[in-house]
Amino acid sequence: MYLIALTGGIASGKSVVSERLASHGAVVVDADVLARRVVEPGTPGLSRIAEEFPGVIKDDGTLDRAALGAIIFSDPERREALNAITHPEIQRLGNQLFAEANAADPYAVGVYDVPLLVEAVHDRPRKYDLVVVVHADTAIRLNRMMELRGMTREEATHRLNSQASDTERLAIADIVIDSNGTLEHTLEQADELWEMAAASAHSAQSL
Repeated sequence: MYLIALTGGIASGKSVVSERLASHGAVVVDADVLARRVVEPGTPGLSRIAEEFPGVIKDDGTLDRAALGAIIFSDPERREALNAITHPEIQRLGNQLFAEANAADPYAVGVYDVPLLVEAVHDRPRKYDLVVVVHADTAIRLNRMMELRGMTREEATHRLNSQASDTERLAIADIVIDSNGTLEHTLEQADELWEMAAASAHSAQSL
């Protein structure tokens, strides 16, 4: 399997690229989906969160995401504590899903859709064939968050500041997809990425 790490900050257009690659046939594993799975009731992840962050479990036993978010988005140290709990579990589940996909089709292109790749220090040992960063300027991302997600400027700025900087993210990129422009231009770049990845996947298996 040819494995791509696809990352980008909030409102960068990463999901647009991920969905386009999936439409071409890529096996997409979404880290955000995994993040929800590893904190479901009865999981070790949720038990550890309950110990580390008292008061964030609802009466029905599920995670109170709003309460947890209020803690971690305003405190980098608490955010790191949460990441130390969830990231290893997310990596383990992601590895399992990609291993299953590879067994089914070794020529497949796998895409790990992971917004916090730079922040996920526990994920660094994983080997990717390609790291792709979807990038848009801060001002554009702020406007998208306010216009499309209904956030205030303060809320949007807070979310942006809770993630890695553009400089940190771009520093790990093999390929950068520029999403500052039109949707069509972003999709064209995604299509080019797919053609390259699909060709590489078949070439690698032929060696």
